[in-house]
Amino acid sequence: MKKYILEAFKKRYAIPQININGLVWIEGVLAAAEEQQSPIILGTTDKNISFLGGYDFIAYVIKKKVKAMNISVPVILHLDHGLSVEGCHKAIDAGYDSVMYDGSKLPIDENVELTRQVVNYAQRNKVYVEGEVGAVGGTEDGLTNDLKYASIEDCKQLVYESGIDTLAPALGSVHGEYKGEPDLDFDRMKQINKMLNIPLVLHGASGLSDEDVTKAISYGHAKINFNTEINMAWSRTLRDYLIDNPLVYSPQEIIKPSTQAIKNKVSEIIKKCNSNNQA
Repeated sequence: MKKYILEAFKKRYAIPQININGLVWIEGVLAAAEEQQSPIILGTTDKNISFLGGYDFIAYVIKKKVKAMNISVPVILHLDHGLSVEGCHKAIDAGYDSVMYDGSKLPIDENVELTRQVVNYAQRNKVYVEGEVGAVGGTEDGLTNDLKYASIEDCKQLVYESGIDTLAPALGSVHGEYKGEPDLDFDRMKQINKMLNIPLVLHGASGLSDEDVTKAISYGHAKINFNTEINMAWSRTLRDYLIDNPLVYSPQEIIKPSTQAIKNKVSEIIKKCNSNNQA
């Protein structure tokens, strides 16, 4: 993780994190990354772990799928919005390459202390750690937050006192579908990037314009998370196929178009992040 994130940070592109919701996501995302020759991050949100079969099962399946599909590009497995220190430890033990401890709802001192516990354990296992300040608005996988912009002082405290490798400062993006127009605080983003000089992470990028994504990358975002627009493309394709083909019952025939929809959407995202041909 460290090698590829720092490379992206230096060269000013971003590695997409795509949240996975089942096997077809894994297959579609890996196929897109391989075709585009892009490093890729597969994210599993804390709230989705049990649905996907548990930390060990997820890590095992992804590693086997990478091998079975002859994937040559870097594939990074990341725990997104880890809500407990214990959960982050379990992900690390299962073989995750990177974990995010989300203490954004806590007072900053408590966020720092618990994030530091995750960092201490992760460093012994050569695993990268992401922390969050502020609150990304909206809803994702059952987790709902009101938007709260990150303060610069809180960003400094979390980075300097916890030892995290990447920082996700909430600066106006939201999880899920945008209601109205996105309002990213680029001035604050620029200040944080200049002051801390570490890779930043942008959550809730679905719905952002190409121009906003490019600008965020120029201000130090080396990892950008996508979920909603991929799920929308998948569900729309699946729904349309079933309506147009009411007599088809073969799972393979039904699933194939929606897997292709995931691949197509992820390919668009990779190009938006300028990570194509960076593997």
